[in-house]
Amino acid sequence: MPKREQKKQQDRDGVYQRLDSPIWWASYSDGRGGTTRRSTGVSVAADPEGLRARQVRASWIAGDQVERTGSGSTFDDLLALYLDQVTPTKRSPDRDRWSARALYPAFTGRRLDDIRAPEVRAYIQGRTPEGIAPGTVNKEVGLMSAAINWARKELEWAVDNPWQSRRMTEPAGHDRWLTHDEADRLLSAAADRSARYPWLEDFIRIGLNTGMRPGEILGLEWDRVSFDGSVISFGIGDQKSNRRGRIPANADARATLQRRRQYRAEHCPGSPWVICRRDGSRIASVTKGFAGCVADAGLEDVHPHDLRRTCGSWLTQAGVGIERVSAILRHADVARSRLGSTLICVLLTWRMRSRSWSSLHATLHARDKSDSPARKSRSEAADLYREIWSG
Repeated sequence: MPKREQKKQQDRDGVYQRLDSPIWWASYSDGRGGTTRRSTGVSVAADPEGLRARQVRASWIAGDQVERTGSGSTFDDLLALYLDQVTPTKRSPDRDRWSARALYPAFTGRRLDDIRAPEVRAYIQGRTPEGIAPGTVNKEVGLMSAAINWARKELEWAVDNPWQSRRMTEPAGHDRWLTHDEADRLLSAAADRSARYPWLEDFIRIGLNTGMRPGEILGLEWDRVSFDGSVISFGIGDQKSNRRGRIPANADARATLQRRRQYRAEHCPGSPWVICRRDGSRIASVTKGFAGCVADAGLEDVHPHDLRRTCGSWLTQAGVGIERVSAILRHADVARSRLGSTLICVLLTWRMRSRSWSSLHATLHARDKSDSPARKSRSEAADLYREIWSG
């Protein structure tokens, strides 16, 4: 339906089609001076003229079913409100939208009170054979649980939450970091792909030399870069901790930023983004290009966040104090950096012994059945180090 006709129909009878939904939507007065917009649950394909949808809208008005109670609300109603009012306030709003796309085919048009525990379990079980990682499924389940809790608290909806406490068990955390040789191969692969991804090599260099998170690099703006002080600043909302701070830019990082500044001057003088396209627009994701570079470099199990781990690993190997490393990486506590330092020693020793990564994982897992690695004492870490060396 053309946009002009869509608006005309909505103005005439309160029923309209959203471009992102195959369901008829309706709007009507909520009795409090406002307007309620909600899914009718009627498919456009099954009701092309919107006759049934208009009947649903009329029944709502007659029965005074307003959004305040959540009575009769559908999956579409809930997510439309949550994605509109809550998701934009998050640090990573795209994550909610990706989860919503996965949930949509299974639950669109269904009433919330018809989605119970068996339906949630079936959804989770159905995602597993598709090869979807437990962490991804947990984010989808978490989105629905958070949306329902928000509706109960903020909108006073009287709805149950069958999504709560249904997280899948996730595998052990990812602890990959790059050697200097591996990093050189990755950078060389990125340079070879510069025709398609002219910003990717610089993205990698900034990650390796500053320890910034991928999202922080993509969100970095020029007004937070100081060439005079060789520092990168963070305001509230710019980093995970939501605190103000700054990190040093070493010589390699500074050279990379200068190269990006020259790129900006030549192609997009008005762009606020350090990492951007030729037209100045922001890069939303590096996943595809980065994965291609990893494959070209002959590497395995390397992800954009591993650049941050690599930065911390290199600093530790160079003898930088653990408190300083923690400050540069902006960890909430030194314990996280201390654990990373211990793992560096373990992994270096393992490589010197020419042992496989799978056998290392098995050894760590066997020693870690009763407690988290982050809680192991330094003496236990030393025992593990000696066990690997003498093995």
